[in-house]
Amino acid sequence: MSEPVFSDSISYIIDLLVKVDSIGYIAGLLTTIAFLPQVIKTWRSRSARDLSLAMLLIFTTGVFCWLLYGIAINRWPIIIPNVITFALTSTILFFKVKKSARS
Repeated sequence: MSEPVFSDSISYIIDLLVKVDSIGYIAGLLTTIAFLPQVIKTWRSRSARDLSLAMLLIFTTGVFCWLLYGIAINRWPIIIPNVITFALTSTILFFKVKKSARS
């Protein structure tokens, strides 16, 4: 009789982990695509003049730390969006630094 209870507990834990991972993937998707319009605008205009260099440096560093954390704990819902967000924010940062160097 104790086997079904144990089996039900394992099933509950697996279902919970799938739901938690789903929330992580959704959060990662939304926060990552939030940067896409800015990257497109910056790419097209070739200018990041109105963006704060300090904000970009702090944010990009934070994203990189989240990426390292995700790798350390082997959590794909953290790793995947932070790889993409790091690439997007690095692109914006590149344009910002490139423009600042010219000025």
